[in-house]
Amino acid sequence: MGRVLFSSEIWYNGIMYNWSVDETKLKQNKEKHAIWKLEQMVNFGLGGKKLKEKELRKYWDILHIDPARKRFLGLLLDAKRDTH
Repeated sequence: MGRVLFSSEIWYNGIMYNWSVDETKLKQNKEKHAIWKLEQMVNFGLGGKKLKEKELRKYWDILHIDPARKRFLGLLLDAKRDTH
């Protein structure tokens, strides 16, 4: 019978490189670039940066992000709205 080894550490997306998108061309449309960047940051890691709440709320309904992450972020946004 084969033996399966598991690492005791998991490192998740310290840096995400996306070779399939010409970001220079994408930046010509500010809205599309903002949406793309938010999706990349949420789905693949923030790379040490922070999400802008205002942009997240603005594009919330059209963001294509992982459903579990979207539910979690939604809870955080709703909690923040309730405290103000």
